[in-house]
Amino acid sequence: MLKINRHAMPEQPAEIRRRNFEEVALGYDEATAVEEAKRCLNCPKPRCVGGCPVNIYIPKFIHAVSEGDFASAIKIIKEKSSLPAVCGRVCPQEKQCESRCVLGIKGEPVAIGRLERFVADYAREHGLDKVDPSEIAARNGKKVAIVGSGPSGLACAGVLAQKGYDVTIFEVLHAAGGVLMYGIPQFRLPKEIVQHEIEGLKQMGVHVQTNAIIGRTFTIDELMKEEGFDAVYIATGAGLPHFMHIPGEQFNGVYAANEFLTRVNLMKAYTFPRAATPVFIGKKVAVVGGGNVAMDAARTAMRLGAEHVYIVYRRGEDELPARKEEVGHAKEEGIEFCLLNNPVQICGNDQGWVTGVECIRMELGEPDASGRRSPVAIKDSNYILEVDEVIMAIGQGPNPLIHQTTPDLEVNRRGNIVADENGATSMPGVYAGGDIVTGAATVISAMGAGKKAAAAIDEYLTK
Repeated sequence: MLKINRHAMPEQPAEIRRRNFEEVALGYDEATAVEEAKRCLNCPKPRCVGGCPVNIYIPKFIHAVSEGDFASAIKIIKEKSSLPAVCGRVCPQEKQCESRCVLGIKGEPVAIGRLERFVADYAREHGLDKVDPSEIAARNGKKVAIVGSGPSGLACAGVLAQKGYDVTIFEVLHAAGGVLMYGIPQFRLPKEIVQHEIEGLKQMGVHVQTNAIIGRTFTIDELMKEEGFDAVYIATGAGLPHFMHIPGEQFNGVYAANEFLTRVNLMKAYTFPRAATPVFIGKKVAVVGGGNVAMDAARTAMRLGAEHVYIVYRRGEDELPARKEEVGHAKEEGIEFCLLNNPVQICGNDQGWVTGVECIRMELGEPDASGRRSPVAIKDSNYILEVDEVIMAIGQGPNPLIHQTTPDLEVNRRGNIVADENGATSMPGVYAGGDIVTGAATVISAMGAGKKAAAAIDEYLTK
């Protein structure tokens, strides 16, 4: 049998894209998508399905693509996933479905994520993903509140609306979409795609109330006792940034990655003064961390005009938690990697502005609890990395507001809500899922939690 290599993703050239916010990956055309789909072996026992957190029947949709039947392909995907255009762009398929593809044993796996993106984009552009009113159950008179409009909340809302529930999403910010809007840059996930998916939910009858702070506008108890909601799903994510608690973090020019990306992605700071939100960009920027958020922040700073951008990470390249694709894109765009380095303090001047980061060089020791080799400081290896801006991208945790205003809601020592595998919490009728339960994870795993919780809420309300 003739071996066909995996088809590359067309992209903007690095020297051009590093200074614009247009999407980097350009997507397959029809002919390429069909050819890539034909690589699929259509295994009788497809391992790839088990690698998908929402269990999309992958061979079936890929077979439809191989025959040019894109209408059937989107219908198959939509049976399980409410956000295919998003997941096709940002999910780590290389660690999930594609990691189990049989073709990947001796070669390259089928480009499942790229095909999902193609199908979703084709359906959007040709009106194939419009809501079919006949597939929406009649209203059953029950109301469900969704707290948070990120991927978990959106997935839960979609399932419940389809089953006939009156669903209202409460979003703290002025635009729905959660981390999909504020956290992921335009060049990776265009915001019009996120809003298209949300419009689809509105067509299903889902209400979206923005600028609503649960814990202030309403408490969880008030939603249920005074506003008449029969159940609540908490999907507020992990948006509280972590800091290193080292000297100098108070200097001007130090950002949390969450704030930095929110200013740019959601508040369009890159268009200042047309947008009223400014953002400071130094000539030399250090981004501390090695995950996808760090790559997003570094690549954003480059696009905003920084001359030199450094990724400062305490482990080596093999330990970088970011997707290999994002690391590769960052390198192509001129991001410099200062690996096996750890900040010990941030330096500043008399005016209170950042002038550098004092780092200590590291080496890898024995594996830690996660299985990664622990970084160990090399004595007397300190040096100053001269920068005028520092962006902290070392993780984030749960905002404590809901817990503080809902004393009956059990949380663990990290502040994450305690919930069972179906999302049930310590309070009857209150469910939770996604990053607020697990800590920071992936878009598709959050969606999976939302779908599970929706099924559990439906069972709870139909007893």
